[in-house]
Amino acid sequence: MENTPGTNVIDVLSLTRRYSSLVAVDRLTFSVASGATFGLLGPNGAGKSTLIKMLTTLLPPSEGTAKIAGFDLCEHPELVRKKIGYVSQMLSADGDLTGRENLLISAKLYGIPRAERSRRIAQALEFMELAHVGNKLVRQYSGGMIRRLEIAQSMLHRPSVLFMDEPSVGLDPSAKRSVWERIRELRREFGTTILMTTHDMEEADHLCEMVAVMHRGVLAAMDTPAALKAQVGPESSLDDVFIHFTGATISEGGELRDAARTRITSQRLG
Repeated sequence: MENTPGTNVIDVLSLTRRYSSLVAVDRLTFSVASGATFGLLGPNGAGKSTLIKMLTTLLPPSEGTAKIAGFDLCEHPELVRKKIGYVSQMLSADGDLTGRENLLISAKLYGIPRAERSRRIAQALEFMELAHVGNKLVRQYSGGMIRRLEIAQSMLHRPSVLFMDEPSVGLDPSAKRSVWERIRELRREFGTTILMTTHDMEEADHLCEMVAVMHRGVLAAMDTPAALKAQVGPESSLDDVFIHFTGATISEGGELRDAARTRITSQRLG
């Protein structure tokens, strides 16, 4: 199934995950339209990571299911995996390899035919504005360049849906905006549907058509950023929305600090 405007590429249906008596994700139901960027916000312990793990087939749901690019998460996880890309918050590029070598490993893992690999890798480097450093060791890259390389790795097989966990965490403002522009280009060029988690309210406001606020395993609110801000009050920001629906500050529980620590290696490389 290709991404077709006006259709839903992600349909989450009463998705639930329990750990003994703890309900981490509680009967979530929502949809993401084809080609949209959907932002998932929430404090530490809200259930965001558990939800992403289920949607990327890394964790089986306790109840419910989801359809991604037309395939049922529980019945056909192997087909779902072929249709998705995943950009982890953790550093995934190997600093001891060149950018091109990192992409070659990804191409092999995704099963891209040998005759197609060189062309795909060259296109990915060009698209992410990394062609001039493709033969340099990743340890010589800046943090923003590493993040763009990781996005390139996740997109080599042209997934219908891209899951991104804190796409710009740990980056300086200039590098952050460069990553934002590449994300926008993915949608324009390939029609990619993006589901991203973020603690950066400016990022959510700039990139996302729809935003969902998770709190204690449920969706506390979901709408466009403009509608959510209007609901909270005149002159409200997404920071105000976050606090209103969760009763938490954005860095509560150390999650933002923890996220920054996961990117410390890329900052050292930068």
